[in-house]
Amino acid sequence: MLKQTVCSREAPLLPAILRFSIPLMLTGILQLAYNTADSIIVGRYAGHASLAAVGSTTSIIFLIITLFNGVSIGANYMAARDFGAQDDRGLFRTVHCAALLSVILGLLACVCGLLLSTPLLRWADAPEDVLPLSVLYLRIYFLGVPALVVYNFGSALLRAVGDTFYPLLFMIVSGALNVALNLLLVVVIPLDVAGVAIATSVSQLLSAVLVTVRLCTFRGPCRLELRKIQLYTDRTGQMLRLGFSAGLQGVLFSASNVMIQSAINSFGSVVMAGSSAASGIENFIHTALNTFYQSAITFTGQSIGASDPRRAVRVFRINLALTTGLGIVLCALAQIFQAPLLGLYVQSTDPAYDAVIAAGVVRVLALSRFQWVGGLMETACGTLRGLGHSMNPTVTTLIGACLLRVVWRYTVFEAVGTVESMYWSYPVSWLLTFLIHLIYLERDRRRLMVENTATR
Repeated sequence: MLKQTVCSREAPLLPAILRFSIPLMLTGILQLAYNTADSIIVGRYAGHASLAAVGSTTSIIFLIITLFNGVSIGANYMAARDFGAQDDRGLFRTVHCAALLSVILGLLACVCGLLLSTPLLRWADAPEDVLPLSVLYLRIYFLGVPALVVYNFGSALLRAVGDTFYPLLFMIVSGALNVALNLLLVVVIPLDVAGVAIATSVSQLLSAVLVTVRLCTFRGPCRLELRKIQLYTDRTGQMLRLGFSAGLQGVLFSASNVMIQSAINSFGSVVMAGSSAASGIENFIHTALNTFYQSAITFTGQSIGASDPRRAVRVFRINLALTTGLGIVLCALAQIFQAPLLGLYVQSTDPAYDAVIAAGVVRVLALSRFQWVGGLMETACGTLRGLGHSMNPTVTTLIGACLLRVVWRYTVFEAVGTVESMYWSYPVSWLLTFLIHLIYLERDRRRLMVENTATR
Protein backbone atom coordinates (compact mmCIF):
# COMPACT_ATOMS: atom_id res chain seq x y z
CA MET A 1 0.00 0.00 0.00
CA LEU A 2 2.84 2.38 0.88
CA LYS A 3 4.60 1.78 -2.43
CA GLN A 4 1.44 2.41 -4.38
CA THR A 5 0.80 5.65 -2.55
CA VAL A 6 4.29 7.15 -2.65
CA CYS A 7 6.14 5.56 -5.51
CA SER A 8 3.62 4.42 -8.12
CA ARG A 9 4.13 6.17 -11.44
CA GLU A 10 0.37 6.21 -11.99
CA ALA A 11 -0.44 7.94 -8.69
CA PRO A 12 -1.18 11.69 -9.08
CA LEU A 13 1.91 13.57 -7.96
CA LEU A 14 0.34 16.61 -6.30
CA PRO A 15 -1.78 14.63 -3.77
CA ALA A 16 1.19 12.32 -3.07
CA ILE A 17 3.52 15.27 -2.45
CA LEU A 18 0.96 16.95 -0.19
CA ARG A 19 0.40 13.75 1.82
CA PHE A 20 4.15 13.53 2.25
CA SER A 21 4.80 17.22 2.91
CA ILE A 22 2.06 18.23 5.35
CA PRO A 23 3.09 15.89 8.22
CA LEU A 24 6.74 16.73 7.51
CA MET A 25 5.98 20.45 7.63
CA LEU A 26 4.08 20.08 10.89
CA THR A 27 7.00 18.11 12.32
CA GLY A 28 9.46 20.87 11.44
CA ILE A 29 7.18 23.64 12.70
CA LEU A 30 6.54 21.82 15.97
CA GLN A 31 10.26 21.23 16.44
CA LEU A 32 10.90 24.89 15.81
CA ALA A 33 8.01 25.93 18.05
CA TYR A 34 9.52 23.98 20.92
CA ASN A 35 12.93 25.50 20.23
CA THR A 36 11.32 28.93 20.05
CA ALA A 37 9.78 28.25 23.45
CA ASP A 38 13.38 28.08 24.71
CA SER A 39 14.06 31.61 23.51
CA ILE A 40 10.71 32.95 24.72
CA ILE A 41 11.09 31.48 28.20
CA VAL A 42 14.70 32.66 28.49
CA GLY A 43 13.88 36.13 27.17
CA ARG A 44 10.86 36.64 29.42
CA TYR A 45 12.15 35.04 32.62
CA ALA A 46 15.93 35.48 32.43
CA GLY A 47 16.25 38.79 30.55
CA HIS A 48 17.47 40.08 27.22
CA ALA A 49 21.12 39.30 28.01
CA SER A 50 20.32 35.58 28.28
CA LEU A 51 18.27 35.79 25.08
CA ALA A 52 21.26 37.37 23.34
CA ALA A 53 23.51 34.61 24.72
CA VAL A 54 21.30 31.88 23.27
CA GLY A 55 20.86 33.76 19.99
CA SER A 56 24.61 34.20 19.53
CA THR A 57 25.05 30.40 19.42
CA THR A 58 22.54 29.72 16.62
CA SER A 59 24.90 30.03 13.66
CA ILE A 60 27.61 28.02 15.42
CA ILE A 61 25.24 25.18 16.32
CA PHE A 62 24.01 25.07 12.76
CA LEU A 63 27.57 25.08 11.41
CA ILE A 64 28.77 22.01 13.32
CA ILE A 65 25.54 20.01 13.17
CA THR A 66 25.14 20.64 9.45
CA LEU A 67 28.59 19.27 8.70
CA PHE A 68 27.98 15.94 10.43
CA ASN A 69 24.24 15.73 9.87
CA GLY A 70 24.55 16.38 6.13
CA VAL A 71 25.22 12.68 5.59
CA SER A 72 21.55 12.06 6.43
CA ILE A 73 20.80 13.75 3.07
CA GLY A 74 22.91 11.06 1.42
CA ALA A 75 21.03 8.36 3.36
CA ASN A 76 17.67 9.87 2.35
CA TYR A 77 18.64 9.97 -1.34
CA MET A 78 20.03 6.42 -1.39
CA ALA A 79 17.06 4.94 0.48
CA ALA A 80 14.59 6.76 -1.82
CA ARG A 81 16.46 5.53 -4.89
CA ASP A 82 16.50 1.92 -3.61
CA PHE A 83 12.80 2.19 -2.73
CA GLY A 84 11.90 3.56 -6.17
CA ALA A 85 13.88 0.77 -7.86
CA GLN A 86 12.27 -1.83 -5.51
CA ASP A 87 15.77 -2.93 -4.50
CA ASP A 88 14.99 -4.48 -1.09
CA ARG A 89 18.52 -5.77 -0.56
CA GLY A 90 20.01 -2.36 -1.31
CA LEU A 91 17.53 -0.66 1.03
CA PHE A 92 18.41 -3.11 3.81
CA ARG A 93 22.12 -2.29 3.43
CA THR A 94 21.41 1.46 3.31
CA VAL A 95 19.34 1.39 6.52
CA HIS A 96 21.85 -0.63 8.56
CA CYS A 97 24.85 1.33 7.32
CA ALA A 98 23.13 4.66 8.04
CA ALA A 99 22.22 3.59 11.59
CA LEU A 100 25.83 2.96 12.61
CA LEU A 101 27.13 5.97 10.70
CA SER A 102 24.71 8.25 12.54
CA VAL A 103 26.09 7.18 15.92
CA ILE A 104 29.71 7.70 14.81
CA LEU A 105 29.05 11.12 13.30
CA GLY A 106 26.91 12.21 16.25
CA LEU A 107 29.74 11.48 18.68
CA LEU A 108 32.24 13.32 16.47
CA ALA A 109 29.92 16.35 16.33
CA CYS A 110 29.62 16.28 20.12
CA VAL A 111 33.39 16.24 20.63
CA CYS A 112 33.96 19.04 18.11
CA GLY A 113 31.25 21.17 19.70
CA LEU A 114 32.65 20.74 23.21
CA LEU A 115 36.22 21.54 22.15
CA LEU A 116 35.44 24.46 19.85
CA SER A 117 32.68 26.28 21.78
CA THR A 118 34.77 29.16 23.10
CA PRO A 119 36.96 29.69 19.98
CA LEU A 120 33.92 29.73 17.69
CA LEU A 121 32.05 32.20 19.89
CA ARG A 122 35.07 34.50 19.93
CA TRP A 123 35.31 34.16 16.16
CA ALA A 124 31.69 35.29 15.99
CA ASP A 125 32.60 38.30 18.19
CA ALA A 126 30.17 37.39 20.97
CA PRO A 127 30.27 40.29 23.46
CA GLU A 128 32.13 39.62 26.69
CA ASP A 129 29.03 40.35 28.78
CA VAL A 130 27.21 37.31 27.33
CA LEU A 131 30.18 35.06 26.47
CA PRO A 132 30.13 32.92 29.68
CA LEU A 133 26.41 32.22 29.28
CA SER A 134 26.86 31.42 25.58
CA VAL A 135 29.70 28.97 26.28
CA LEU A 136 27.68 27.23 29.01
CA TYR A 137 24.63 26.87 26.79
CA LEU A 138 26.66 25.61 23.83
CA ARG A 139 28.55 22.94 25.78
CA ILE A 140 25.43 21.48 27.39
CA TYR A 141 23.61 21.58 24.06
CA PHE A 142 26.32 19.57 22.31
CA LEU A 143 26.04 16.78 24.86
CA GLY A 144 22.67 16.01 23.26
CA VAL A 145 23.86 16.28 19.66
CA PRO A 146 24.53 12.51 19.15
CA ALA A 147 20.85 11.85 19.87
CA LEU A 148 19.84 14.64 17.48
CA VAL A 149 21.92 13.16 14.65
CA VAL A 150 20.47 9.69 15.26
CA TYR A 151 16.93 11.09 15.14
CA ASN A 152 17.60 13.01 11.92
CA PHE A 153 19.08 9.93 10.25
CA GLY A 154 16.15 7.79 11.36
CA SER A 155 13.55 10.27 10.18
CA ALA A 156 15.41 10.64 6.85
CA LEU A 157 15.14 6.89 6.29
CA LEU A 158 11.44 6.91 7.15
CA ARG A 159 10.83 9.85 4.79
CA ALA A 160 12.50 7.92 1.96
CA VAL A 161 9.75 5.29 2.09
CA GLY A 162 6.95 7.80 2.59
CA ASP A 163 6.53 7.68 6.38
CA THR A 164 6.25 11.23 7.69
CA PHE A 165 3.51 10.56 10.26
CA TYR A 166 5.58 8.84 12.94
CA PRO A 167 8.34 11.50 12.98
CA LEU A 168 5.52 14.02 13.55
CA LEU A 169 4.17 11.96 16.45
CA PHE A 170 7.63 11.64 18.00
CA MET A 171 8.16 15.38 17.71
CA ILE A 172 4.89 16.08 19.53
CA VAL A 173 5.93 13.85 22.43
CA SER A 174 9.55 14.97 22.74
CA GLY A 175 8.64 18.62 22.17
CA ALA A 176 6.06 18.55 24.94
CA LEU A 177 8.75 17.19 27.24
CA ASN A 178 11.08 20.00 26.15
CA VAL A 179 8.56 22.71 27.05
CA ALA A 180 7.75 21.08 30.40
CA LEU A 181 11.44 20.85 31.31
CA ASN A 182 11.98 24.46 30.20
CA LEU A 183 9.32 25.68 32.58
CA LEU A 184 10.72 23.52 35.38
CA LEU A 185 14.40 24.38 34.88
CA VAL A 186 14.06 28.08 34.07
CA VAL A 187 10.91 29.33 35.81
CA VAL A 188 10.66 27.00 38.83
CA ILE A 189 14.35 26.13 39.21
CA PRO A 190 16.16 29.23 37.92
CA LEU A 191 19.00 27.59 35.98
CA ASP A 192 18.90 30.27 33.26
CA VAL A 193 20.42 29.17 29.91
CA ALA A 194 21.72 25.93 31.44
CA GLY A 195 18.14 24.83 32.13
CA VAL A 196 17.14 25.45 28.51
CA ALA A 197 20.13 23.48 27.20
CA ILE A 198 19.41 20.55 29.53
CA ALA A 199 15.76 20.45 28.46
CA THR A 200 16.76 20.42 24.79
CA SER A 201 19.30 17.61 25.23
CA VAL A 202 16.89 15.39 27.17
CA SER A 203 14.10 15.84 24.62
CA GLN A 204 16.51 15.03 21.79
CA LEU A 205 17.42 11.79 23.53
CA LEU A 206 13.74 10.82 23.74
CA SER A 207 13.16 11.51 20.04
CA ALA A 208 16.20 9.38 19.11
CA VAL A 209 14.88 6.45 21.15
CA LEU A 210 11.41 6.73 19.60
CA VAL A 211 12.62 6.83 15.99
CA THR A 212 14.92 3.87 16.63
CA VAL A 213 12.03 1.85 18.04
CA ARG A 214 9.93 2.74 14.97
CA LEU A 215 12.65 1.50 12.60
CA CYS A 216 13.07 -1.71 14.63
CA THR A 217 9.33 -2.47 14.39
CA PHE A 218 8.88 -1.32 10.77
CA ARG A 219 7.36 -3.92 8.44
CA GLY A 220 9.30 -4.27 5.21
CA PRO A 221 12.87 -3.79 3.94
CA CYS A 222 13.30 -0.54 5.89
CA ARG A 223 13.19 -2.52 9.14
CA LEU A 224 16.25 -2.06 11.37
CA GLU A 225 17.77 -5.11 13.07
CA LEU A 226 20.27 -3.88 15.65
CA ARG A 227 22.38 -7.05 15.53
CA LYS A 228 22.92 -6.59 11.78
CA ILE A 229 24.15 -3.00 11.91
CA GLN A 230 27.43 -2.58 10.03
CA LEU A 231 29.30 -0.26 7.68
CA TYR A 232 28.94 -1.59 4.15
CA THR A 233 31.86 -0.22 2.14
CA ASP A 234 29.89 0.71 -0.97
CA ARG A 235 27.04 2.31 0.98
CA THR A 236 29.33 4.18 3.38
CA GLY A 237 31.33 5.66 0.51
CA GLN A 238 28.25 6.88 -1.33
CA MET A 239 26.66 8.36 1.81
CA LEU A 240 29.84 10.18 2.74
CA ARG A 241 30.34 11.47 -0.81
CA LEU A 242 26.77 12.71 -1.17
CA GLY A 243 26.28 13.66 2.44
CA PHE A 244 29.48 15.51 3.19
CA SER A 245 29.05 17.61 0.06
CA ALA A 246 25.61 18.55 1.45
CA GLY A 247 27.19 19.07 4.85
CA LEU A 248 29.95 21.19 3.35
CA GLN A 249 27.31 23.28 1.61
CA GLY A 250 25.60 23.85 4.93
CA VAL A 251 28.92 24.68 6.57
CA LEU A 252 29.67 27.26 3.88
CA PHE A 253 26.28 28.84 4.50
CA SER A 254 26.86 28.71 8.24
CA ALA A 255 30.35 30.18 8.00
CA SER A 256 28.97 33.12 6.05
CA ASN A 257 26.18 33.44 8.62
CA VAL A 258 28.69 33.43 11.48
CA MET A 259 30.53 36.23 9.69
CA ILE A 260 27.26 38.15 9.37
CA GLN A 261 26.49 37.42 13.03
CA SER A 262 29.83 38.94 14.00
CA ALA A 263 28.83 42.13 12.18
CA ILE A 264 25.47 42.13 14.00
CA ASN A 265 27.21 41.48 17.33
CA SER A 266 29.27 44.63 16.85
CA PHE A 267 26.07 46.67 17.45
CA GLY A 268 25.69 45.35 21.02
CA SER A 269 23.44 43.02 23.00
CA VAL A 270 20.19 44.94 22.32
CA VAL A 271 20.54 44.58 18.55
CA MET A 272 21.63 40.97 19.07
CA ALA A 273 18.47 40.26 21.06
CA GLY A 274 16.25 41.95 18.44
CA SER A 275 17.98 40.03 15.66
CA SER A 276 17.55 36.79 17.60
CA ALA A 277 13.83 37.43 18.04
CA ALA A 278 13.38 38.28 14.35
CA SER A 279 15.33 35.20 13.28
CA GLY A 280 12.82 33.15 15.27
CA ILE A 281 10.06 34.40 12.96
CA GLU A 282 12.23 33.74 9.89
CA ASN A 283 12.94 30.22 11.07
CA PHE A 284 9.25 29.32 10.95
CA ILE A 285 9.04 30.44 7.33
CA HIS A 286 12.26 28.65 6.45
CA THR A 287 11.13 25.43 8.15
CA ALA A 288 7.79 25.40 6.32
CA LEU A 289 9.45 25.99 2.94
CA ASN A 290 12.27 23.51 3.66
CA THR A 291 9.59 20.80 3.50
CA PHE A 292 9.65 21.09 -0.28
CA TYR A 293 13.44 20.73 -0.28
CA GLN A 294 12.98 17.37 1.48
CA SER A 295 10.10 16.48 -0.84
CA ALA A 296 12.24 17.27 -3.89
CA ILE A 297 15.03 14.99 -2.69
CA THR A 298 12.72 12.08 -1.89
CA PHE A 299 10.41 12.16 -4.93
CA THR A 300 13.20 13.00 -7.38
CA GLY A 301 15.31 10.15 -5.98
CA GLN A 302 12.37 7.74 -6.30
CA SER A 303 11.72 8.89 -9.88
CA ILE A 304 15.35 8.40 -10.90
CA GLY A 305 15.38 4.98 -9.19
CA ALA A 306 12.31 4.07 -11.25
CA SER A 307 14.00 5.42 -14.45
CA ASP A 308 11.30 8.06 -14.98
CA PRO A 309 12.95 11.46 -15.70
CA ARG A 310 9.68 13.05 -16.89
CA ARG A 311 8.19 12.40 -13.46
CA ALA A 312 11.27 14.02 -11.92
CA VAL A 313 10.63 17.17 -13.97
CA ARG A 314 7.01 17.27 -12.76
CA VAL A 315 8.21 16.80 -9.17
CA PHE A 316 10.39 19.90 -9.51
CA ARG A 317 7.64 22.05 -11.02
CA ILE A 318 5.08 21.07 -8.39
CA ASN A 319 7.47 21.67 -5.49
CA LEU A 320 8.51 25.01 -6.98
CA ALA A 321 4.88 26.14 -7.29
CA LEU A 322 4.09 25.05 -3.72
CA THR A 323 7.18 26.85 -2.42
CA THR A 324 6.24 30.09 -4.18
CA GLY A 325 2.60 30.09 -3.10
CA LEU A 326 3.16 29.18 0.55
CA GLY A 327 6.24 31.39 0.79
CA ILE A 328 4.46 34.54 -0.35
CA VAL A 329 1.58 33.93 2.08
CA LEU A 330 3.91 33.34 5.05
CA CYS A 331 6.05 36.37 4.23
CA ALA A 332 2.94 38.56 4.09
CA LEU A 333 1.77 37.26 7.48
CA ALA A 334 5.19 37.99 8.99
CA GLN A 335 4.94 41.59 7.82
CA ILE A 336 1.43 42.02 9.22
CA PHE A 337 2.05 40.48 12.65
CA GLN A 338 5.69 41.40 13.20
CA ALA A 339 5.20 43.57 16.30
CA PRO A 340 3.16 41.10 18.43
CA LEU A 341 5.38 38.19 17.30
CA LEU A 342 8.55 39.99 18.32
CA GLY A 343 6.90 40.91 21.61
CA LEU A 344 6.70 37.23 22.54
CA TYR A 345 10.45 37.09 23.03
CA VAL A 346 10.91 39.94 25.51
CA GLN A 347 9.11 40.78 28.74
CA SER A 348 7.36 44.16 28.44
CA THR A 349 8.89 45.21 31.78
CA ASP A 350 12.43 44.71 30.43
CA PRO A 351 14.16 48.14 30.32
CA ALA A 352 15.37 47.39 26.79
CA TYR A 353 11.96 46.20 25.52
CA ASP A 354 11.31 49.04 23.04
CA ALA A 355 14.86 49.00 21.71
CA VAL A 356 14.83 45.22 21.20
CA ILE A 357 11.49 45.36 19.35
CA ALA A 358 12.74 48.20 17.13
CA ALA A 359 15.90 46.23 16.30
CA GLY A 360 13.81 43.17 15.48
CA VAL A 361 11.53 45.14 13.14
CA VAL A 362 14.55 46.29 11.13
CA ARG A 363 15.53 42.67 10.46
CA VAL A 364 11.98 41.51 9.69
CA LEU A 365 11.51 44.29 7.13
CA ALA A 366 14.84 43.53 5.48
CA LEU A 367 14.56 39.73 5.28
CA SER A 368 11.11 38.25 5.79
CA ARG A 369 9.44 39.72 2.72
CA PHE A 370 11.94 37.90 0.47
CA GLN A 371 12.22 34.53 2.19
CA TRP A 372 10.17 32.82 -0.49
CA VAL A 373 13.15 33.39 -2.81
CA GLY A 374 15.29 31.49 -0.34
CA GLY A 375 12.70 28.71 -0.48
CA LEU A 376 13.02 28.55 -4.29
CA MET A 377 16.78 28.27 -3.90
CA GLU A 378 16.46 25.30 -1.53
CA THR A 379 13.84 23.50 -3.62
CA ALA A 380 16.13 23.71 -6.64
CA CYS A 381 19.01 22.47 -4.51
CA GLY A 382 16.91 19.54 -3.23
CA THR A 383 16.12 18.55 -6.81
CA LEU A 384 19.83 18.49 -7.64
CA ARG A 385 20.45 16.30 -4.57
CA GLY A 386 17.64 13.98 -5.66
CA LEU A 387 19.32 13.66 -9.06
CA GLY A 388 22.40 12.37 -7.27
CA HIS A 389 24.62 15.44 -7.57
CA SER A 390 27.19 15.94 -4.86
CA MET A 391 29.44 18.85 -5.82
CA ASN A 392 27.32 21.05 -8.10
CA PRO A 393 25.09 22.41 -5.30
CA THR A 394 28.13 22.91 -3.10
CA VAL A 395 30.05 24.85 -5.74
CA THR A 396 26.95 26.91 -6.45
CA THR A 397 26.61 27.75 -2.76
CA LEU A 398 30.25 28.76 -2.60
CA ILE A 399 29.81 31.17 -5.51
CA GLY A 400 26.25 32.37 -5.08
CA ALA A 401 26.04 32.70 -1.31
CA CYS A 402 29.28 32.53 0.61
CA LEU A 403 31.57 34.44 -1.72
CA LEU A 404 28.95 37.13 -2.26
CA ARG A 405 28.34 37.52 1.48
CA VAL A 406 32.05 37.82 2.21
CA VAL A 407 32.42 40.47 -0.46
CA TRP A 408 29.26 42.21 0.78
CA ARG A 409 30.54 42.22 4.37
CA TYR A 410 33.70 44.09 3.43
CA THR A 411 32.28 46.37 0.73
CA VAL A 412 28.61 47.33 1.07
CA PHE A 413 28.45 46.93 4.86
CA GLU A 414 31.73 48.76 5.42
CA ALA A 415 30.56 51.58 3.18
CA VAL A 416 27.03 51.96 4.60
CA GLY A 417 27.70 50.86 8.18
CA THR A 418 24.10 50.04 9.19
CA VAL A 419 22.89 46.67 10.42
CA GLU A 420 20.16 46.77 7.78
CA SER A 421 22.78 46.91 5.03
CA MET A 422 24.21 43.64 6.37
CA TYR A 423 20.81 41.97 6.35
CA TRP A 424 20.34 42.72 2.65
CA SER A 425 23.13 40.29 1.76
CA TYR A 426 20.70 37.41 2.41
CA PRO A 427 18.04 38.02 -0.29
CA VAL A 428 20.66 39.00 -2.87
CA SER A 429 22.59 35.77 -2.29
CA TRP A 430 19.37 33.68 -2.36
CA LEU A 431 18.42 35.02 -5.77
CA LEU A 432 21.88 34.56 -7.28
CA THR A 433 22.19 30.98 -5.98
CA PHE A 434 18.72 30.04 -7.25
CA LEU A 435 19.53 31.27 -10.76
CA ILE A 436 22.74 29.22 -10.86
CA HIS A 437 20.82 26.13 -9.67
CA LEU A 438 18.36 26.63 -12.55
CA ILE A 439 21.20 26.54 -15.08
CA TYR A 440 22.38 23.17 -13.73
CA LEU A 441 18.82 21.79 -13.67
CA GLU A 442 18.09 22.78 -17.27
CA ARG A 443 21.28 21.04 -18.38
CA ASP A 444 20.25 17.88 -16.49
CA ARG A 445 16.72 17.97 -17.87
CA ARG A 446 18.00 17.91 -21.44
CA ARG A 447 20.51 15.13 -20.70
CA LEU A 448 17.94 12.92 -18.96
CA MET A 449 15.40 13.33 -21.74
CA VAL A 450 18.01 12.34 -24.35
CA GLU A 451 19.05 9.29 -22.31
CA ASN A 452 15.43 8.25 -21.75
CA THR A 453 14.68 8.48 -25.49
CA ALA A 454 17.79 6.48 -26.35
CA THR A 455 16.78 3.60 -24.07
CA ARG A 456 13.33 3.20 -25.59
